[in-house]
Amino acid sequence: MILQELLDELGGNLVQGDPEWIVDAVSEVEKASAFDLAFAESEAVAQAALKSNAGTVVIKPGTLKEYPHGKCIVETNQPKLWFAKAAKLVRKPSLSIGIAQGAVVAPDSKVDPAVFVGANAVVGSHAWIGSGTRIGAGAIIGEFVKIGVECQIYPRVVIYPGVTIGDHVIVHAGAVLGGDGFGYVRDAETGAYTHFPQQGTLVVENDVEIGANTTIDRGALKETRIRRGTKIDNLVHVGHNCDIGEDVILVALTGISGSSTVGKGAVLAGQVGIGDHVHVGDGVILGGQSGVFNGKTITNEGLRPGTVMFGTPARPLKQVLREQATLSRLAKVKRPAPETAE
Repeated sequence: MILQELLDELGGNLVQGDPEWIVDAVSEVEKASAFDLAFAESEAVAQAALKSNAGTVVIKPGTLKEYPHGKCIVETNQPKLWFAKAAKLVRKPSLSIGIAQGAVVAPDSKVDPAVFVGANAVVGSHAWIGSGTRIGAGAIIGEFVKIGVECQIYPRVVIYPGVTIGDHVIVHAGAVLGGDGFGYVRDAETGAYTHFPQQGTLVVENDVEIGANTTIDRGALKETRIRRGTKIDNLVHVGHNCDIGEDVILVALTGISGSSTVGKGAVLAGQVGIGDHVHVGDGVILGGQSGVFNGKTITNEGLRPGTVMFGTPARPLKQVLREQATLSRLAKVKRPAPETAE
């Protein structure tokens, strides 16, 4: 791919160099070669990048006043973002298409000719898989599942019947999508539990990424929905009937109980615990190991943008730190020695 093609697609200003220069790959600064692209967001890293073998370097405007000859220099306000988008464009697509040996594809499924199905994968009856999608070895695609175009389903993923997945979705190895929610009804007389029907569905919208060994339950009587652009880390659990908004970040070991909602742009850090019927508002940031009790609503209303909520129950981090400082001071207060009888 030539540099001008990247500029046409991503914008940016070529302040030095040949627009016809070839960009084959992206690389870290230390290992870059002449046809690699590197980026820098600080003056120190920019100096190192310009001394490296990288043929093209992406930096912020005004980072440096002078550039060495022989380098292609692209200026943009967000070099890391430009670099990440360029990485997708220069990545060489796999040429493998078709059905691998050992795969089982139901004859009444609709699998585009440009799809690859790996060894020992199973595609169930009436499933629909769009062009350019890749199904990894040993993956299970259930009946009536719909998967859009240019998705990557890694090995051993299990997608239960009736799940809908949009375009450009990535599901990493071992994830389970659309399993039954943890819903039971207790008999008040005997104490026995009866499984509540889990006959809803799961919808994953476009551009979502789901990490390895993550589980997302189907709705009980309606749907669970993961909205466009959300990124989910490894080992996350999303319960039944949840609605996860657009561009949400869910970090590893987060657990979200049933019938909860998470608003657009929210960030839930590692090991966050969300009770059932909770609403997390748009843009809320929950620090690691924070917790929200059942039925509560947590928003950043009245708080400065970017305020981090922390603790259980979750509250502004500055408040938590003040509370901890107060407790620490109280713990250090010396009690008077008890009087002794003479």
